Parts: sequence; structure tokens; C-alpha cells
Amino acid sequence: MEKILDLAIEMRRQRRALLANPPVLAGKSLAMIFEKPSLRTRASFEQAVIELGGHAINLQGAEIGIGNRESAADVARVLSGMVDGVAARVSEHQKLNDLTCHSSVPVINLLSDHSHPCQALADAMTIMDEFGRDVRGRTVAFVGDGNNVARSVGFVCGKLGMKFVLSSPRGYELGDGFVDELKGHSPAMSFTFTHDPVEAVADADAVYTDTWVSMGQESQLEKRRSDFDGYQLNAQLLAAAPEHAIVLHCLPAHRGFEITQDVIDGPQSRVFPEAHNRLHAQKGLLAVLLNDELAV
Repeated sequence: MEKILDLAIEMRRQRRALLANPPVLAGKSLAMIFEKPSLRTRASFEQAVIELGGHAINLQGAEIGIGNRESAADVARVLSGMVDGVAARVSEHQKLNDLTCHSSVPVINLLSDHSHPCQALADAMTIMDEFGRDVRGRTVAFVGDGNNVARSVGFVCGKLGMKFVLSSPRGYELGDGFVDELKGHSPAMSFTFTHDPVEAVADADAVYTDTWVSMGQESQLEKRRSDFDGYQLNAQLLAAAPEHAIVLHCLPAHRGFEITQDVIDGPQSRVFPEAHNRLHAQKGLLAVLLNDELAV
């Protein structure tokens, strides 16, 4: 992870200096499967592949029909003989597991109902931009649903030595099984849960939120809006955090629901630099995965 982030930071420096990144993906191709809508993920990966000298192939979920038109195993076997990597944005995480089991090339999770690791890489990069390369001991407070993004942010916090605090309404916490998995990967990590969002942000260096209604949960809108009453990231809640705390959101944001307009557009927000960091984080990831000379 640290190698990926170091490469991402260096490639961003080159781009900002109007220098071309080394063509580490020259002659390489990435097949990207999208079962769900995407803005940041598709744009960042496609542009990253192009700027590193490779070629990206966009495949819509309906065209492939994983599990319906063709099994994940067959999709993986076919693509493995044509491309150098597969990236998939899927509804059910099991489809990623199935692709991975039968693929002879790397498979990247572009988002599933379980996790969103590529987003978390950009989140870590944004926190480093604010507080320096060594983020050990920093605290990330996630206020809202214990969802796929929360899982990945917690995982990255553990790996990089950051403290992770989650505040969710009853019934929306991270499951015990995932907490055990999280601590299995990072036994020394500091993980705290509280139902009180004010308590959660009290020592936060970064206050993070995400939508209360993820893709596929639209029918639960009214129930979730009621359940998450009091968990909005607004000026009052942000005032309970240290003055230096930054605001993060993976986007898309529903302004006036999980976050207010004055906060997302306010001086403590790093939401759009965070979104831009998706491009650079994805470059670091692709360089490590698809270039033998840079591979760990």
C-alpha cells in the first residue's frame, strides 16, 4: 500500500509539473466491467491507463451479464487470455471472488456491496496531503452508515497506523465478523465505535461521511432518512471536531441529507481534491499491479 501511495504522489508531482508519466503500462490493457453507474471510478481508471501508456476497454454489465449470460468463471477465463488486468464494479462481492478464482491476471475491485478499496487509497492520499506522509496516530471519524466505504476506510486506517472511529445508528454498525477481520489484518489498530457522532469527532483529524442510501437501496430512502436523524455532517457537528479537522466524502453527495452545502463547500472540505486524487491513486495501483518491474 505504501509503495502504491508513494508512486501515486510522484506521478501526481510529474503531472502537475506538466511532465509525462513514464509509460509503465505501454502495451498493457485493462478490461473494466461496470454493473453500476460510475463517474470518478471510470474516469480515474480510464485516464490513468491512458496517461501511463496503456489501453482501457469499457464493458457494461448488461453486455456481459455475469451470472446470467455467462458465468463469472467463464468471463474470467476469456478475459485472462486477452488483457493484462480486469477491473469490475459489481453489485455482489461474490462476483469479484468468482472472477478472481478463475482469472490468471490481476482483478481489481472497483466497488462492491462489501468494499471500495480504490476510494480508500485516494482518501489516504488526501489525509497525507494535509498532515504529511507519516499519518500514524491520526484519527479518522466516519459518521454514517457502516457500509462498503466505511469498511475500506477502516482497513486503510489499520494498515497505515491511523485510528478509526465509527459512529452509526443502531442497526447500521459494522458487523462483528468484519471487525474481527479488520483486527486480524491489523491487530494493533485502534478501532472505536460509538452511537454518538459528537463523541466520534471530538479528536478527529478527518471527518468522513457517505450517502445514507447507496445504489440499490433507493426503496429504503424514507426509513434511512429517519434512522440517520442526528448523523448529518453539518456546521454544528463539525464545530465539535478540532479546528484543523478536514472533511471527506467519497461522492456522490446528497446535499442537505448526509452533509450540508456549507460544509462540503466550506474551508475545511477536501472533498474535491480527494476526488481528484482518485486519478493519481489509481495510477499507483495500476503501475504496481501491471508492471513487472514495479511489482512488489
